[in-house]
Amino acid sequence: MKKPSLNLTMIMDLYELTMANGVFGSDMKDTITYFDMFFRRVPDKGGYAIMAGLEQLIEYMNNLEFTDEDIEYLTSLNLFRPEFIDYLRDFKFTCDVWAVPEGTVIFPHEPIVTVRGPIMQALMVETMLLVTINHQSLIATKANRIVRAAAGKPVMEFGARRAHGHGASYYGARAAIIGGCTGTSCLLTAKDFGVKASGTMAHSWVQLFPDEYTAFKTYAEEYPDSCMLLVDTYNVIKSGIPNAIKVFDEVLKPLGKRPVGVRIDSGDITYISKKARKMLDDAGYPDCKICVSNSLDEHLIRDMIFQGAQVDSYGVGERLITASSEAVFGGVYKLSAVDKNGEIIPKIKISENDAKITIPGVKIPWRLYDRKTGKAIADVITMGHEKINSSEPYEIFDPNHTWKRKVVTDFVALKLQAKIFENGKQVYDCPTVKEISDYRKQQVDSMWDEVTRFENPHTYYVDLSEELWQLRQDLLNKHSK
Repeated sequence: MKKPSLNLTMIMDLYELTMANGVFGSDMKDTITYFDMFFRRVPDKGGYAIMAGLEQLIEYMNNLEFTDEDIEYLTSLNLFRPEFIDYLRDFKFTCDVWAVPEGTVIFPHEPIVTVRGPIMQALMVETMLLVTINHQSLIATKANRIVRAAAGKPVMEFGARRAHGHGASYYGARAAIIGGCTGTSCLLTAKDFGVKASGTMAHSWVQLFPDEYTAFKTYAEEYPDSCMLLVDTYNVIKSGIPNAIKVFDEVLKPLGKRPVGVRIDSGDITYISKKARKMLDDAGYPDCKICVSNSLDEHLIRDMIFQGAQVDSYGVGERLITASSEAVFGGVYKLSAVDKNGEIIPKIKISENDAKITIPGVKIPWRLYDRKTGKAIADVITMGHEKINSSEPYEIFDPNHTWKRKVVTDFVALKLQAKIFENGKQVYDCPTVKEISDYRKQQVDSMWDEVTRFENPHTYYVDLSEELWQLRQDLLNKHSK
């Protein structure tokens, strides 16, 4: 029996097609629309998030098509008019797309992806757009929290076996590298994205042999240039470290080799690491690194550092690859405007929950940087036709507390979004994961410490231009009557 191929075009909610079918039979069929993706809250009560997943969104949009099997299935549902089925059979993606580049620091409510195009097409991409950007942005953001907690010491992504499926393992590891991890245990991610593959041995290796010493000796003989031994299968202090030292003396030293390190995966790691460090130093191996793992996260790592743990690197698995402290990133995809014969008609969603009220219209998000310090001052969302002139003073204000105002001078204003697709054709070159990670570091460094701190971070302002703020107020007033 032939295994069915996975066509990502069909990763969509049914309502996307039922709405598109309904539009197809109406006079709205050829309507051009604008949709924005944005998120409402930073995970883990953090000060910022990290954009990730754009490359995979681009791959998806480049390969949108309905196969014969898809058409057969959709026809069998008896939900769609024959003319709409014919439209799907010959489907071509023709939208314009703008997005914030991967690695960019992002904040709630600003558009991170904008789709302009025929209503039926714009509706169909919602699910994959959200699942792609939401997942990787969540993991990249979590990874960056963990990396910052490690205070400059390397963090490796070790979560492949704990991820929610192979796709989450593969792309989650990619996002972790963007967030700042130095390597991943997932070989496919390492191979496909040109990043470092990291790993040592499992406890089963040690258990396999008659004794721990033989297991270590065999491994050192096979990998003398990259010897890192897992020392907690039985007892780190009583046997693990002593046997490791014995193997370093008997196998590596005669070859003129030095051990890479030891890994501790259980117990009171802070206490054990201090003991292990002294034992290794006394034995003549001060350069032997201590790597630790065991269900770590940013909070545990910070506590270990505060308590003086002697740790050189961290392997972080389940709490990173699943972002276990936050279930979802929370990005949403909302209609912001309709182009009716060249006239832009802004659209707004109103809610009793203030956070769910959308920002209407065709918009551009900007970031203002202080010329002297290079630090970000604030983000400003303007109408699509507006420009921020860096050569003139510019007044920003809190959109919710409008009396809070500030005039900024000597600044640089940069648009956050780049053009990704034009009439369905890709016009953007994707950087490598390494380049994205380097860019992410620059982005985080441009934030003030008050924004990046873990506890009660400063709220970074995402302001609206005067014109956009007034448009939003007018629509709120209009729909409240």
